[in-house]
Amino acid sequence: MPLPKQVKLVEVGPRDGLQNEKQVIETETKVELIHRLADAGLSVIESGSFVSPKWVPQMADSAEVMQAINRADHISYPVLIPNMKGLEAALAVDAKEIAIFGAASESFSQKNINCSIQESLERFHPVCETAMDKDIKIRGYISCVLGCPYEGDISPDAVVEVAEALLQMGCYEISLGDTIGVGTPRKAQQLIDALTEKTPIEKLAVHFHDTYGQALANIYACLELGISTIDSSIAGLGGCPYAAGASGNVATEDVVYMLNGLGIKSGTDLEKLIVTGRHISNSLQRQPASKVSLALSKLS
Repeated sequence: MPLPKQVKLVEVGPRDGLQNEKQVIETETKVELIHRLADAGLSVIESGSFVSPKWVPQMADSAEVMQAINRADHISYPVLIPNMKGLEAALAVDAKEIAIFGAASESFSQKNINCSIQESLERFHPVCETAMDKDIKIRGYISCVLGCPYEGDISPDAVVEVAEALLQMGCYEISLGDTIGVGTPRKAQQLIDALTEKTPIEKLAVHFHDTYGQALANIYACLELGISTIDSSIAGLGGCPYAAGASGNVATEDVVYMLNGLGIKSGTDLEKLIVTGRHISNSLQRQPASKVSLALSKLS
């Protein structure tokens, strides 16, 4: 199959990236990050999470962030929600898209949201019904699709089962999360092959962490099969608070550099992304995980 001519990038830095930071991040810093990402050409920017601040304190100001950002009509600003209370909070700030989440691992589901996979899915039925009634778009996440910190390898059949349930509830797209970054290109392709036996490939997105340096290789392997939606995080921000050892997400700058080299359009400005990555890294007083940014800094 030929590589896609264009891909959609889903920028998860302001939510999935920042939620794992230990230091307090000012609301203004988050708002500026979202504005910079929008200016760089990102059309989907995950902007917050309406989960309990007890469990994810970094996202406690998501309502303030959503109210402060200048929303462009051509950009989607999804927010993660765990239940009806989260949906009500999202509706209160006029969110137009939500993301719900499940796991392909029973152990991870219990550690992450204190319930079984089936129980987690049942919680989302009323959420999805209400969201669809209000014309709110719904995206689904599946964690641990290629490995679990508690169970090891995960069967593709387990991922297929959760994906089908989320699609039936009304999700327009399923993001496949390699939460601890143990995936390899062959395993990634085997998973996509299993899913596309029943699911159109245009409904699938990939979300790779770079724990073992495999994220770009995995993305390329999935592009070869027709995947055209990629989650990434500016400066490689991220990790997982419920998965020990999970490193950051694949860096948006690195993904765009690879796509540019392949002649695949993403609608983004690489130079602006690099500047944005350095800016948020300086704000957090950390080194950016982007290989592109680090390489250019050595040359300058």
